[in-house]
Amino acid sequence: MAGIWSEVWTLYIILALGTPDPSPAPQEKLNDFRRILLGLDKCNACTGTSICKKFFKDEIRFERWLTAQSNLSSADVRSYEGNYTDSTAGWRPVVVSRLMSPHLQQISDNSICTSAGKGKSCSIEAVLKATSRFQRWVRSNVLLPSMVKGLVTPMLRCPSQRLLDRIVRRYFEVTDVGSVQMKHFSEKDKLRLLYTLAVNQQPFIMQMFPGAEGWPFLRYHGSCGRMMVWAGSTPLRNLFSSPLERRADIAYQLLHMTQSLSSNSLQFSLFYTNISEDMFGTLDDNRVFIVDTSNIGIIDLKEGYPPDEDLLPEHLDVFSCLSGSCERLPPCETVQAAQSFVLLCKHVINNLLLPNDVQSGHLPKEAVSFLAICADQSQSDQRIIAAVQTLKDILQTLRPCSALYGYRYPECLYNDKF
Repeated sequence: MAGIWSEVWTLYIILALGTPDPSPAPQEKLNDFRRILLGLDKCNACTGTSICKKFFKDEIRFERWLTAQSNLSSADVRSYEGNYTDSTAGWRPVVVSRLMSPHLQQISDNSICTSAGKGKSCSIEAVLKATSRFQRWVRSNVLLPSMVKGLVTPMLRCPSQRLLDRIVRRYFEVTDVGSVQMKHFSEKDKLRLLYTLAVNQQPFIMQMFPGAEGWPFLRYHGSCGRMMVWAGSTPLRNLFSSPLERRADIAYQLLHMTQSLSSNSLQFSLFYTNISEDMFGTLDDNRVFIVDTSNIGIIDLKEGYPPDEDLLPEHLDVFSCLSGSCERLPPCETVQAAQSFVLLCKHVINNLLLPNDVQSGHLPKEAVSFLAICADQSQSDQRIIAAVQTLKDILQTLRPCSALYGYRYPECLYNDKF
């Protein structure tokens, strides 16, 4: 394996420095390497091919392409910084991310082969196509709740028909996007959709609730093989040592964002099932976005959800554990109204509003008191939600209004709501 990586990187150094008359052989080896790196050799047990042309035309490039050999082959590295360009703009930062870490991916692939008694090597696509679950998918032109039952991705814990229709309608890895029917889906399209739903929900959240429509999610550019590409951002943890006014603005945005996720015009309640500072990032205009959507659950407030029932054997299959875990989340009826706020205040905002800010006289003491209530899951939902609103009112007075905050400037000069 080490010899292959050495040969590949020698090719890249040659290509980077340039050669007077490159032969076809290095280019062929380069393309083979790209296919393996992107996971195209594993399709159709992959997420899609909508952005492959960008990779092969060098319109998506890794930020540290020639110095990251150890990172690209590391079992722990899942995502990389990159740059993206098209005919309408210059180079823009993006994240190029695997569906899961290489280590978990290997375990997942092995589980597919062993589930069919094939040892650790087999045609993954053939095994998945032979499952009874996929055969039900082949026979149906509509994505039904029974077809995703047993999958452990958070947004599918209690899916409504309306949610599943939105998944299909917004799935742009196929042609003729916009229909809730899957009549135009080929078998490979259905397998890619099912496989991705089982492994990682990130691309679906970004497609169903795009930032262009006001949702706090980064722009999703597409996928190639087992790689996904979305807009780059600055990690939230890089801002923990910023001046208080900036941290107060971030905390306000996080609380406001969380409110809007649970109450919106679409009547889908999006909630956090787990949280860390790595889940969030900011753009150049200081707007906060959710970067990692893999821990977001969805409850349909309009259609509701069916009662939680024990899974039948037909619902527990190889797809049920492909994400690296077989553990299901608690039933949707156990989700508390203030669950997202508790997780947010406890694990993120506590790192933004510090006791030293109070001691210096820049942060009102009441802010820390209300933050403590927000982070305390033993408090009632009503008290936590009331504390969140009061904390927001305090933070609003600390937010700066300057050109550095382009997402709310110059409107904030004339209206306190911005």
